[in-house]
Amino acid sequence: MDDSKVVGGKVKKPGKRGRKPAKIDLKAKLERSRQSARECRARKKLRYQYLEELVSSRERAICALREELEMYKQWCMAMDQGKIPSEIKALLTGEEQGKAQQNSTKLAKAGKTEANSSNPW
Repeated sequence: MDDSKVVGGKVKKPGKRGRKPAKIDLKAKLERSRQSARECRARKKLRYQYLEELVSSRERAICALREELEMYKQWCMAMDQGKIPSEIKALLTGEEQGKAQQNSTKLAKAGKTEANSSNPW
C-alpha cells in the first residue's frame, strides 16, 4: 500500500511536518551565533549597570532618610527636656506666615470676584 495521501489535489508524503531547514553555510551560522552572544553580553552589561545605579541611588536615599530620622529623634529628645529647637520655631513661624499670605490672597480674589459680579459688563 502507498502511504501518500491526496489532499486538495496534491499528493502528500508522510514525514516531518513544518518548514524544511534551509541549507545554511556552517560558517555563517557560527558567525550569527557569535554575534548574538556578543549582543546578549552587551545587553546584560547594560542591565547590570542600570541595576547598580538604581541600588546606589536607593542607598543614598536611605542614608538621607536615616539622617532625617536622627534629626527628628534629637528634636523629640530636646522637646522632652522642655526645649524647643530653633528649627521647629522657624518652621512654625514660616507656616504662620504662609497661612497669613494664603488668607490675604483668598480675600483679594474674593474681592475681585465680587467686583466682577456686580459689574454687568
